Amino acid sequence: MIVTSSGIVNGIIDKKYGKYGEQFYKGMPTLSLPLVIKEYPSNVKTFAILMEDKDAIPPTGFSWIHWSVANLVEDSIGENVSVNARGFVQGTNSWSSGLLSEPLNRYEAARFGGPMPPDKPHTYEIHVFALDRSLGLQDGFYVNELYKAMEGHILAQYTLKGIYYN
Repeated sequence: MIVTSSGIVNGIIDKKYGKYGEQFYKGMPTLSLPLVIKEYPSNVKTFAILMEDKDAIPPTGFSWIHWSVANLVEDSIGENVSVNARGFVQGTNSWSSGLLSEPLNRYEAARFGGPMPPDKPHTYEIHVFALDRSLGLQDGFYVNELYKAMEGHILAQYTLKGIYYN
């Protein structure tokens, strides 16, 4: 399986998808990256996506979740689909963290939250999972619920990486 994004060129995430962009919700960048999934198993029923920043562990204490998607039936998604998601559900991202002075609630944070590295350039990982079924999840699910629901149903997976400069 291969995943590409026109928003990631030569390993660099375009600045418009994060803190240097122009689209925000309560301080969180919301312009989501386009993705194209190719060469996946023929028996795929749905895809799941998880975008995380492991470079956030030193400043925050945990891997920052930027986006989680379940029950995606299309093999491509356009730019900014997170804002008006149709045909898939989105999980809660880390902008709901109690570490923030004004965290979003679980449902406000159920969308793409773009890169905002606080200290240095960070590498973002977009994990895409090809699944043999639809998952029984609803908007606002947590990443641990995604992993539990996917257990035993992953046919293929791919990780696309991109760096966002602070």
